[in-house]
Amino acid sequence: MFSNSSKYAIKAVLFLAIHSDENNKIMVKDIADPINVPQAYIAKLLQELAKHKLISSTRGPKGGFFLSQDDKQGNVLDIIKVIDDDKKLNSCMLSLKFCNASNPCPIHHLVSQPRDLIINNLKSKTILELAIHVENGTSRLPL
Repeated sequence: MFSNSSKYAIKAVLFLAIHSDENNKIMVKDIADPINVPQAYIAKLLQELAKHKLISSTRGPKGGFFLSQDDKQGNVLDIIKVIDDDKKLNSCMLSLKFCNASNPCPIHHLVSQPRDLIINNLKSKTILELAIHVENGTSRLPL
């Protein structure tokens, strides 16, 4: 359901949510290893997220990426939309081009309702809420 790029971006944003703020910026090289993503790849993804104002960044000797309090109010769906559009989330599970609500594939009705629920869940939880789950141990992320 998610591309590798979206997965990497989500992991990076959660890493930033837990380890950064306006006073503690993190450089790409310090994000890549803990989340197990090549440095050049994660740099490109983070730049795209910063361009769309989902994360913050500053340049210079004390620069790097971070999440402001406002950034932490974003949601996972916003990240996915920037990285993949929402085509991946809404694409046919059988990869048929014609599949939609008015012209469904054989399994369209089996997956459309759960998919809508997943999309709504991705939209309703903030990055901050997900980071809190990692910090208090109710969910895991290799950090």
